[in-house]
Amino acid sequence: MDAKSKREASNPGDLAKPVPTLVTYRVKKGRENEFVRLLAKHWPTLNQLGLVSKDRPRYWRAIDKRDHEKISFVELFTWKDGKSADVAHQTPEVMALWEPMGPMLEGLDLQAVEPLDLGH
Repeated sequence: MDAKSKREASNPGDLAKPVPTLVTYRVKKGRENEFVRLLAKHWPTLNQLGLVSKDRPRYWRAIDKRDHEKISFVELFTWKDGKSADVAHQTPEVMALWEPMGPMLEGLDLQAVEPLDLGH
């Protein structure tokens, strides 16, 4: 059984819940403007296809404090449910954005996030 199947089998109810997702795109030098144009279309496309919650996404431009040449972009959005990301991978409109993003990136971090109550 692969990791995805194990996760679904152990938490079947979780697939119906929204999935807050934090994505860090580490963009190659000189590709920033081109990347931002695609990123601007990302959430509207996912939203039009009904794959994300109605919560507006948030975006940040991040500059590495040790190497000011390294630029990342951070996106926080919420998948509608645990199946939406898989559906997106099978949707031509989404792949028309994701495929050209790949060559623009040094790396990509995808993280499902959840609130952490620290009591203050």
